[in-house]
Amino acid sequence: MHNPWKTLSSKPIYRNPWFSVREDQVTRPDGRPGIYGVVETRIATGAVAMTGDGEVYLVGQYRYPLDCYSWEVPEGGAEEGEDPLTAIQRELREEAGIVARTWTPLGGAIHLSNCISSETGYVFLAEDLTETDADPDETELLCVRKMPFAQALAMVDANEITDAVSIIALLRAERYLRSRS
Repeated sequence: MHNPWKTLSSKPIYRNPWFSVREDQVTRPDGRPGIYGVVETRIATGAVAMTGDGEVYLVGQYRYPLDCYSWEVPEGGAEEGEDPLTAIQRELREEAGIVARTWTPLGGAIHLSNCISSETGYVFLAEDLTETDADPDETELLCVRKMPFAQALAMVDANEITDAVSIIALLRAERYLRSRS
């Protein structure tokens, strides 16, 4: 299907190290003039880090925008030009102190909030794990938990895991592992 929006002009509004906001002057699909605000972000990545015993690692942290504590798979953003796999390998080591020898992409790109954001994410299954020292960013105060995979899936169903990247990663991992059996 063709794009029914026409962009007339675009101007940057705000930028920080994690995202930027632009405002586009547009002609809407109904032919009337309008504006469209777009949040542009780095590529998001997430990993279901699974042990040989079927346990997974979750990372807990306070999420400032939502004013709540969140349990999530290890995740983070890619640096400009960085491959998503390279980014999540770095993030898994930094956040959880885990290095994985085996990496499996869990599907293709995911769009996390496509009505206001260009944010695209990629999720992976990380296996053959080795524990090492974590080295989180100075803005992260993290708690790492290891639990049975079934318990993490139950947390999704109980709405105890609400982060979109984590939900998608865990459910795609469940499908992938079922197909592998």
